[in-house]
Amino acid sequence: MPEFSTLRIGPDASNPRVARLLLNRPERLNAINDAMPREIRAAVEWANAEDSIHVIVVEGAGKGFCGGYDLSQFGEGKIDHPCQQESQPWDPMVDYAYMKRNTEDFMALWRSMKPTIAKVHGHAVAGGSDIALCCDLLVMAEDARIGYMPTRVWGCPTTAMWTYRLGPTRAKQLMFTGDTIDGRKAADWGLANEAVPASELEAATMKLAERIAGVPRGHLAMHKIVVNQVMLAMGLEQSQQVATIFDGITRHNPEGMWFRRYAQAEGFKAAVQWRDSGRPIPEGDEARELVRKLESDPN
Repeated sequence: MPEFSTLRIGPDASNPRVARLLLNRPERLNAINDAMPREIRAAVEWANAEDSIHVIVVEGAGKGFCGGYDLSQFGEGKIDHPCQQESQPWDPMVDYAYMKRNTEDFMALWRSMKPTIAKVHGHAVAGGSDIALCCDLLVMAEDARIGYMPTRVWGCPTTAMWTYRLGPTRAKQLMFTGDTIDGRKAADWGLANEAVPASELEAATMKLAERIAGVPRGHLAMHKIVVNQVMLAMGLEQSQQVATIFDGITRHNPEGMWFRRYAQAEGFKAAVQWRDSGRPIPEGDEARELVRKLESDPN
């Protein structure tokens, strides 16, 4: 069985045709670090190479599915990273290459020849929603929440899956507001295949997985390819390219720089509270002036 630092994968104990992929950083709400995207891809490749596996269930350890990227180090710290180049002018292509690779790693779930099911409890937000929506199917607890709050400032969902999973009208609503929705609404809107009480989530997910697991692998692969081709014909890859470029811009335009400097001065929690409160986000010249003040006197 393969071993990873951020996740675990192996056959289900009661049905070896089902692989269980567990995001396993519960102390950080399964936040995405540099290793996790690569390990997701490697785990999917392992499951695809195992003839006994027919379907993959993706879930999170602890209190939730995935809280998104591990942003406390980026938000509060001054570090040099492809996505936060503090000691030199921002190189957009270095940023793009890093985030493009992460997106391709998440998309291993979508490209997998074996169906993937996201089993969502707690929160699947920001980058965590990218992981969930790259899965073919989504089963949620009724009280679970999914969304992409950084669309208000400092982020753009690089997988661009919201439009393809929800349609343009509702995708725009969530992208324009940064709001999250619960499992009930996700199912009502057609984003989730099913929403059940949290106590029934395991049983409901495994019922679906085991039903799929009885179908020959080749049939599952062919049906998945047909549906995926429709999404590709609609421009999925082009949308992802634009979204990944825009993600870097949102982190380095005046609004994104204000958010980063405010988080460094006041703490990431305070910055997130401002972002999610509905309070207007400083923009343009106002944001530039606040950045200058925060950089000259961070206290």
